Amino acid sequence: MQFTSRNVDDVESTWRQYVPSAALQKVDPKRFRFEWRSADLGSASLVRYELAAQIHSTAEPHDQLLACRVDSPDARVWSKDRDLDASAPWLTDGAAVQAQWLHSARVRALVFDRVAAQDRARQVTGDDGVELRATGFAPRSAAAAVQWERMFHYLDASVDDEVGDDRILRAEFERHALMTTLATFATTMTDALQRTPQRSGAPLTVRRALAYIEENAHLPITVDDVASASFISTRGLQYAFRRALDMTPTEALRRVRLDGAHRDLERGDGASVRVIARRWGFSHPSRFTSAYRDAYGGTPAAVADSARRVTPGEDSVRT
Repeated sequence: MQFTSRNVDDVESTWRQYVPSAALQKVDPKRFRFEWRSADLGSASLVRYELAAQIHSTAEPHDQLLACRVDSPDARVWSKDRDLDASAPWLTDGAAVQAQWLHSARVRALVFDRVAAQDRARQVTGDDGVELRATGFAPRSAAAAVQWERMFHYLDASVDDEVGDDRILRAEFERHALMTTLATFATTMTDALQRTPQRSGAPLTVRRALAYIEENAHLPITVDDVASASFISTRGLQYAFRRALDMTPTEALRRVRLDGAHRDLERGDGASVRVIARRWGFSHPSRFTSAYRDAYGGTPAAVADSARRVTPGEDSVRT
């Protein structure tokens, strides 16, 4: 969703669709301008907006994790009596965070459903007792904050509402957003990740995982779904793949999806290379072309052009 408005009510009504507690305490309507963009990532949402006005706002998310960055030269961000670094992103899972600025600000946020995020954290760590909570507002380091910003810009540029057949990409985007956010900030998942990964049953586990990938690569599954279907944690599955195949489950999933894209290109169904690439979870055309060339020795564009030149009549003569 994307729009521009000068109606003050649009801010709260739109923002509250994502964070029900969002509220504006002070607005200067004379200078007001609101530019909004949001994207659905499944159990997460990406939000970016620019708000020109004198603002004092509050966000106190319920049943959500909210990671946010307020970018303004005169912004102040705080929670209760504690000031937060306004030049860095922050995370809250319920504690009220207030922000104010005098002129304008660009706000970037990721909103995660808490239950879905906790389920994924448990799958990744293999610890069903993890209660996912934020244990601090600030990033773990300056480098982690930069990584979060890069991740947000990547997702913002990659999510394309005009391409509808991209369920695989959206599932990968959702996982990437959550895992980067959990790596950026201090949470109760941190200790769980430092424990020894589950390592039992590697050969059978790997065979089960490979079979699941082959059968379901066309669906919006992630490596966490592969691990769950193999009855092991994501960390345990990664260890098992490294030990048995010297590769990661993600690499195995990518290879099968690349083969699916190859079959679609050879079939010549009329879809563009870009659409086919996104259909199979490849958001960067250049990276898709490079991976395709390494695997098949040619470019996806050349294969698509060749498939389009072969008419049904020519096909029947050749056979």
